[in-house]
Amino acid sequence: MGRHSLAEEPVPHPLDPPKPQQGRGETTGSHRIVAKKAPRRRIAGWPIAVAGLVVLIALGVFGWNWADSVLNNRAEAQAASCTGGRSQIRVLVTPQIAKPVQTAAARWNQDLTVVHGSCVQVDVETKDSSDVLSALTGKTALDSIGGLPDGWIPESSSWSQQLSAAKPELIGSPSMSVASFAQSDYPFIGLAGASIDDTQQRGTQSFRAYLKEPTQQADFTAAGIRPY
Repeated sequence: MGRHSLAEEPVPHPLDPPKPQQGRGETTGSHRIVAKKAPRRRIAGWPIAVAGLVVLIALGVFGWNWADSVLNNRAEAQAASCTGGRSQIRVLVTPQIAKPVQTAAARWNQDLTVVHGSCVQVDVETKDSSDVLSALTGKTALDSIGGLPDGWIPESSSWSQQLSAAKPELIGSPSMSVASFAQSDYPFIGLAGASIDDTQQRGTQSFRAYLKEPTQQADFTAAGIRPY
């Protein structure tokens, strides 16, 4: 057949093992077989959201405790700053207005209010205006109303006018209406006398101004008494 002849491919023996087939991702010889990469798993978002919510709640609790601690420390510091000691004032009020005034006094006392360098405690007592006027003008004994009060809130200005006419020396500060209802204007009268010192007078005037603030005026409204 000439000088050159085609090489014949040997016929495999039936007992020889089959040759490996080259497939995708495989190489023969010295090259490594490259396997397919597994798909990357996604991280669920809800655990992160829950963790964030837990952190926010923890921060809120911490902030609340911190604010409460600040308020307590402030109250303690204010009490400690009472360089003038403690003082007490007594205010007599007509029964119609007793509840909101007592509520205001409780709030004032809880705040450890300082007046003129002294922590002032306010005591509110209910007395009929006729009984108070009689005792203040000398018709009855002062002991009948527990002694000379620091302040007095009758139903109307007519009571304060009668006191001013009969005992002008007892008027420590001009009356000021703190509420009104129908024919009543509820004047707050600051009193004066030998048993009332400067701190008590200042405390009475400060408490009268305190009753005019919005928070206390809301107490009058809740009691059915229109703020003045």
